[in-house]
Amino acid sequence: MNPRLPVLLLLAGLGTALHAQDAGTGETAGDAAAHGGWTGSGEFGFAAARGNSHTENANAKLTLGQENAYWRNNFFLNGLRSKGDVEVQDAAGNTVDRFSTTANRYDAGASVGYKLDPRSYVVTAARYEHDDFGANLWQGVVSVGYGYIALKSGTTELSFEIGPGYKRYRPADLTEEVNGVTVKQHQSSQGEGVARGLVNLRHRLSANTTVEETLLAEAGSDNQYYQNDLSLSVSMTRQMALKLGYQVRYNSDVLPGVRHTDTLTTTNLVYNF
Repeated sequence: MNPRLPVLLLLAGLGTALHAQDAGTGETAGDAAAHGGWTGSGEFGFAAARGNSHTENANAKLTLGQENAYWRNNFFLNGLRSKGDVEVQDAAGNTVDRFSTTANRYDAGASVGYKLDPRSYVVTAARYEHDDFGANLWQGVVSVGYGYIALKSGTTELSFEIGPGYKRYRPADLTEEVNGVTVKQHQSSQGEGVARGLVNLRHRLSANTTVEETLLAEAGSDNQYYQNDLSLSVSMTRQMALKLGYQVRYNSDVLPGVRHTDTLTTTNLVYNF
């Protein structure tokens, strides 16, 4: 059995029970129209362990979106930081546990789309990411393209974006032993043209439960980057929700000792506005 399935069922059941107490869950189309089509949400999750293990994990997300007769815009800001006990060698060569940072990542991005008609639009997108423990220390991408809303109903929306872009990135530092001392070898930044693709599917399972999946592809001749975000959110009240997310990130070209794939599982409290 998938280990995340009981959690998904628990969230869905909790949301259904709370929805019975608050039938007015979620923002209506009239609410968004009153703000020029703007909606947004903020997420935060934190976990800490003490005793036999010593860890702290925190992540936060902020998203803003606008859709009206002329514009389809999106903005996001994400952050992740984790600390835990890590085995290291001290100056005497002894192995000791040290409470150190094990994840430190933040990324931000925006896309601005101008509608040609109710379903198609021209889009310009930009994204920047910094990751102290990833395949690339930093990467930035800008692109232009064409977007199409293939399906849009009261419960389901499916959209696509595709177009050319340019990516610049710096691979993670290499560590080498020099005269018995571990030193970092800084890597030079690289740049290349890429093809950017985005697929977004959002489906409302019930009045208070929504599943969303977003696939991003930035494919160049030297490196192909793919990111898939899957989430299940369950509304508790009109503005508050619980959200379970699972993210997979893949880089095709990495340095020796660096893994191609990173995954992240989050359980967050969400505030919609």
